[in-house]
Amino acid sequence: MAHRAGPHFLQIPGPSNVPGRILRAIERPTIDHRGPEFQALAKEVLEKIKPIFKTKNPVIIFPASGTGAWEAALVNTLSPGDKVLMVETGQFSTLWVELATRIGLKPEVIEGDWRRGVDPAEVEARLSKDKGHEIKAVCCVHNETSTGVTSRIPEVRKAIDAAGHPALFMVDTISGLASADLRHDEWGIDVTISGSQKGLMLPPGISFNAVSDKALEASKSSKMTKSYWEWSSQIGQNPTGNFPYTPNTNLLYGLNEACDMLMDEGLENVFARHERHAEATRRAVRQWGLEIQCEDTREYSPVLTGVVMPEGHDADAVRKVILDKFDMSLGAGLGKVKGRMFRIGHLGDFNDLMLCGTLSGCEMGLRMAGVPIQTGGVQAALDYLSGNA
Repeated sequence: MAHRAGPHFLQIPGPSNVPGRILRAIERPTIDHRGPEFQALAKEVLEKIKPIFKTKNPVIIFPASGTGAWEAALVNTLSPGDKVLMVETGQFSTLWVELATRIGLKPEVIEGDWRRGVDPAEVEARLSKDKGHEIKAVCCVHNETSTGVTSRIPEVRKAIDAAGHPALFMVDTISGLASADLRHDEWGIDVTISGSQKGLMLPPGISFNAVSDKALEASKSSKMTKSYWEWSSQIGQNPTGNFPYTPNTNLLYGLNEACDMLMDEGLENVFARHERHAEATRRAVRQWGLEIQCEDTREYSPVLTGVVMPEGHDADAVRKVILDKFDMSLGAGLGKVKGRMFRIGHLGDFNDLMLCGTLSGCEMGLRMAGVPIQTGGVQAALDYLSGNA
């Protein structure tokens, strides 16, 4: 067919759907990024983003994807050959390790099975052995987008403190920010890394580093080569509403609107909404008789749910049926879990009826693809939603 009625259902775990309110903000005419109108916008946005990270410290904005924010965090605080402790929780933690290796750092990786988050006890044990404090940073992913596992970041902070170790604590919350609770200051994070295209409900193209005083102090002695990612240039110019290069002006219009939307709803309400939709989704998956990729109930993600296929069934084939029949995109399994699982995104600008449509498409598609499931998954979700309004 040349035309398909109705909207496309984008239910991948980011980029998420961009609400009309943000699209209308982005489509405003471009302004002079060196003029007073932009300077007022920039100063407003730089202040509004701080409560989203729950910090009073600077949040540095780059025109980049989350990968850029990974690199910026590392090159501003470390020096060539520095050892960093990184924890494997899924595909994105693995990619961060690869990036660290390429830029001349020496990652030591705590391996994982991609079904659990960071084990605070393992982090404490490894740091306790590092008597010479050779490890300069601990890096972990808050919400692992490839698996649907949310690590217990406050417990990791406590583990670092229990070991009495001075390492910097860096946390990737690219898919967690504005969907799952994250407290930069309270949780003692030194660099929080995020992007625009998930809970912030924007297109890709903005990345962030929220930085602690300790991280800023470390940046003064960092010897990594950097230019575009240099924090000091940003921190020097941002207070006047300026950037050291051409900023992504129209996306900043959208970011300003996104911050307003989140604060209007209230962050705690946003988090509760995400938790509610995640639980409804998990109830549907269990009713179908399928496994959830995350095995620790304490680490269930409010952002997405990973659905494991029975032996002999290809998750990508299921996704293709659902796309062809119902015009709905689901997240693919990545890396080690490619073909074994698919991911249902339930994040951003998302409500009950959107979830019901999503789960209906999944249930019908699973049956059409020949996956042996029990019916009633959608009804299980409906029962939960109606009983927990």
